[in-house]
Parts: sequence; C-alpha cells; structure tokens
Amino acid sequence: MTVLEQILETFPDQDFLRMDGLDEAIIGVDARSNLLIYSLTLIQDVLMDKYEMSAIDAIEYYSFNILGAWVGERTPIICDDTMIELL
Repeated sequence: MTVLEQILETFPDQDFLRMDGLDEAIIGVDARSNLLIYSLTLIQDVLMDKYEMSAIDAIEYYSFNILGAWVGERTPIICDDTMIELL
C-alpha cells in the first residue's frame, strides 16, 4: 500500500489537493492543516525516473514550476529533505 493510499484510507472524508504525477513523492499529512506533504528529494527522483529528466533538468523544473506554485489554502507542503543524511 502506498503512502497516498494509506492517507486516503485514514482520512476518507478529506479532499486533498495533489500535485499531478507526483503521488510517489507524498510522505505524509500535516496534522494541523490536513495538507499533503511532499518530499523534495522524492519529487526530484520522480521527475528524473518517470519523466526522464536529468538531475539538473529536474532541479530546474522544480524551481520554476513547483516551488513557487500557490493554488490557494490547500496548496501542499514541500519538505526540503535534501540536507537529511540517511543512515
């Protein structure tokens, strides 16, 4: 079961705003606002894998098309986890 499927099962009445084509980058829900949380690292991975972008193209696409996007109060949260060191 994907993270999104778990979230939708846990919050069946919540209408989440999602970013097109980036469901695999969802890592959770903000407890206060009920907004979806996306991982920046996973967004870049999806852009490179699913849309066959180079790392530089993925960063550029993210910077110009996703980072500053505001679509109202339900705009998802993006967690900048690029500095987190995995153990």
